[in-house]
Amino acid sequence: MNRSFLLLIVVLLAVGLGGVSAAGQAAISVLDIEPGVRALGLGGAAVALADGPETIYYNTAGLAELSGIGFTSSYTSHLGVAGYSALGLAARNWGVGLLMLNSGNIPGYDADGNSIDNLSYGSSAVLLGFGVDPKQLPFIPALPIDFRAGGCFKYLSVRNGETNGSGFGLDLAYRMEFPDIRLGPIALGDLGLGVTATNVLGGLSYDDRTESFPIGLRLGGAARILGMVLLTTDIELAGGFHLGAEYRPIGPVAVRAGMLTEGGVTSLTFGLGYSIEGFIIDYAYVSHPFLRGSHRLSLTIDFSGLNIGALASTLRRLLP
Repeated sequence: MNRSFLLLIVVLLAVGLGGVSAAGQAAISVLDIEPGVRALGLGGAAVALADGPETIYYNTAGLAELSGIGFTSSYTSHLGVAGYSALGLAARNWGVGLLMLNSGNIPGYDADGNSIDNLSYGSSAVLLGFGVDPKQLPFIPALPIDFRAGGCFKYLSVRNGETNGSGFGLDLAYRMEFPDIRLGPIALGDLGLGVTATNVLGGLSYDDRTESFPIGLRLGGAARILGMVLLTTDIELAGGFHLGAEYRPIGPVAVRAGMLTEGGVTSLTFGLGYSIEGFIIDYAYVSHPFLRGSHRLSLTIDFSGLNIGALASTLRRLLP
């Protein structure tokens, strides 16, 4: 392996580890990075949730349960060598997303150790997701269980120096909710179960070869305890584990904490959220045992709750 390729792999490894995935492997594409900032504050455990535009990233079956239109955007700089952006727009039954990862000006060397042109890496993905409730489809008979199903078509492009590749992928999703229950004095609400199968079909094609996307299976559960604390957990067939909790001390403020384990590496996460008249700001921090932590910030607009007049009045009260 020549030094230029080795150096690029090392940089991509740092981006993947020091970013948000905390996985003990290289981030070979933009799809390997956790896109949702709210979900990241929960340790990335979001497969069982159906709340806002981040639903397009984690479980498209939940799109069938959204009540309005929402838009989310985030950007972060990984270790000063790569920029990562995530954009999502979702409404009832559909959603679109755009993920972008770019790094440039990486010093390159040939096999003899001589300096060559700077290297660059880029990866972007376009997501088109849908979610359906079988009860809303007249040609499907009544079923004994209540669930939602969904899917996500993905287009991925990769630029590795002068080598370019592209391909398509398909994810499938399932989500169902359960009635509230009580375990003695403890009330459990918002009970949800989610399952996603990623890369059921698809692959990445270069000029001289074709690579298959790794197939993944993820199972998630969520419950709200005593109407106050939301607990979520995801388990990946490949060995990853995600756990998170969210507490709202007052209506517009959310405090989150979580942990995630992937590739034998465990990271702790922390998050905050603040909503004001349809605008939601989310922050997440991810630790890493070997590299510096990562900070993420996103802005989400809930158009169904947007109230420009009330927002202006609130800002006038807050600003001097």
